[in-house]
Amino acid sequence: MKTVPGLEDTYLRLEAYCRDRQWAGYDPYDALNSELFARTPLAKSHAARLAFTQFLKRSPVNIRPLLRIQPRQNPKALGLFLMAYVKRARSGDEAARATASKLANRLLELRSPGTPYWCWGYSFSWQMRDRLVPRFAPNLVCTTFVANALLDAYEMGLGNEYLSPAVSAGEYIAKGLYWNDGRRAGFAYPLPDIRVPVHNANFLGAALLCRLTRLTGEKSSLDAAMDVARYSVASQREDGSWPYGVASTQQWVDNFHTGYNLCALQALAGDLGTDEFEAALAKGVRFYRDHFFTPRGEPKYFHDRTYPIDIHCVAQSLITLLAFRGRDSRMVVLAQSVLAWAMEHMWDEDGFFYYRVLRGVTIRTPYMRWSQAWMLVALATMAADMQPVN
Repeated sequence: MKTVPGLEDTYLRLEAYCRDRQWAGYDPYDALNSELFARTPLAKSHAARLAFTQFLKRSPVNIRPLLRIQPRQNPKALGLFLMAYVKRARSGDEAARATASKLANRLLELRSPGTPYWCWGYSFSWQMRDRLVPRFAPNLVCTTFVANALLDAYEMGLGNEYLSPAVSAGEYIAKGLYWNDGRRAGFAYPLPDIRVPVHNANFLGAALLCRLTRLTGEKSSLDAAMDVARYSVASQREDGSWPYGVASTQQWVDNFHTGYNLCALQALAGDLGTDEFEAALAKGVRFYRDHFFTPRGEPKYFHDRTYPIDIHCVAQSLITLLAFRGRDSRMVVLAQSVLAWAMEHMWDEDGFFYYRVLRGVTIRTPYMRWSQAWMLVALATMAADMQPVN
């Protein structure tokens, strides 16, 4: 019989697993870090790079050590770890406070090179359908998570030196990525010249700019933030869902990006003290609650089918459900069901979470950014915030 630990014990065991590895690990998309693949002619082929990445991501067996892929620290993962440690430090955990300072300083060291702004990218090159994104090339999503983590550290009193890089990150988004062609508006993602709206990128960027407005009183980026947020709110479907993006190849609706949208929009509204987006939030939360969970508490990746069940969706489900627990008392019960299912089916006795459950097979690779970092934030959130709503 599998032993399922309690919430606090799970957090401590997962935290120890990540800390013992210096928060470095593998990633679903790190195939192009392979020293062996880089030495072959295939490394110059767009199709081969894409196929190799997808093969390794989907493989039920982790062969990265054989391919000479080294575990690496990833800025987004470190940002997520920092968020988790700040949550723990707020409860009076001095060891967490010390670790949070260490992680914040390490993030300052990992800023992307070659740009006047503070911004961050992933620790691997990754192949899009038609473009190769270089290792550590800055992108909006990675930058927003790191900047928000630094702001968490700043607001908790870890140091005033964390505010300025976050402000610069906001300038990178507002000045370097914002665009409006008269019909559509967005923040460019994943590269500055790609101007096809992606809704979670829009909401994440807008929310960061509004948080900076609240903290600094500087409103120069507010028009861009609201322009982009309003465009993506207007793109919400009648049932409350958002497709991933506007392109014809981006019409899927998934769990964790929908969670990003809802949490970012709620944070934006809170920072500005506005109820302008209340109707969109209400519809979106209902859709999320009603379409992404099975009766057993399994968090579905897509709204219209059960598999795959992905640990990133588990983590974002916990975060999103608790963020909106004030709207619906059932959210807490649902979050508890999601965690119970994940502990039964995706927790390893060695202290980490599996990547995915498919129909008939489980991919047990212990990814650091995608899996462990997200679950540490989710568990810290539950420990700090999960209280039943009367």
